[in-house]
Parts: sequence; structure tokens; C-alpha cells
Amino acid sequence: MSPSAPTISELIAQERRLTLPRFGYDDAYALGGLLVALARERHAPVAIDIRRGGQQLFHAALPGSSADNDAWIDRKRRVVERYGESSYLVGTRFRAKGTTFEESSRLDLDTYAAHGGSFPIAVEGAGVIGSVTVSGLPQAEDHALVVEALEQFTAKP
Repeated sequence: MSPSAPTISELIAQERRLTLPRFGYDDAYALGGLLVALARERHAPVAIDIRRGGQQLFHAALPGSSADNDAWIDRKRRVVERYGESSYLVGTRFRAKGTTFEESSRLDLDTYAAHGGSFPIAVEGAGVIGSVTVSGLPQAEDHALVVEALEQFTAKP
């Protein structure tokens, strides 16, 4: 199942809707476990990474993933850290201007990738404090998996 590409306004709305009241170690473990469960249900060959600030709080590599997925995670995560928005939103903004991130960002493409799959962890009153990233599927599916997990995570009492 390949999700349709969301619009800029839909991507912005996702980020606003998925702002969290708090995010600590236990939350990272719970969100990571939820992502692993969703990915396993779909036999998705992904790697998953959750960070708060400079600290990696959760990492998992599922069957079929590779070290290449970890490299993609790092590149997508750096886009979230630099722009404070999802890697998919950043890439979509460039495409909406008739160009690409690769052509116009003036950033090192070995360090940054504006491909879907890294989403900001934003906390009410604090802003973006980290990221949750998935790599291994087409970019729209990586992004959709993260959003689905965050929606389920925020729906829990």
C-alpha cells in the first residue's frame, strides 16, 4: 500500500497535531516498541531510531534492513535537526518551488537527505526536542509509518 503524497498543509497539520505534552525515556521505548510492532505486522524491512537532543534513546533494525538504512536515518534526522520540520515536509517544500533539496539546499548531500521518514518530536512549550526516524521503505511509506505510530501513541491515555 503506497500512501498518496500529502500536501504541505497536510504535513504541517500532522506536526501540529502530533505535538506531545512530554517525552522521556519511557516514552521513547513505548513509541519505539509500537513502531517495531507495526513494522513487524507488515514485514517491513526497516530500521527505527528515536533521539532526544544528541542522545539516541531507541534503535531497532528489523529483518531485511541494513547498515545503509542507518546511514539514511542519520541524513534524514539531520534535516529535522536543522529545519525543525519533518524531512518529508522539507523535501516537499523544495519540490513545490519547482526544484529539489539536492539542487537547491546548498547542503552536503552525504550529510543531509530531505526524504520522508524523519519526524520531529515536539513538546508543548519546548518545541522540537528530538526526532523519530524510519528507513527502509519508499519515503512516503516511511513517513506514513511514523505518523501512524505517533497517532496511536498520542491516543493512549
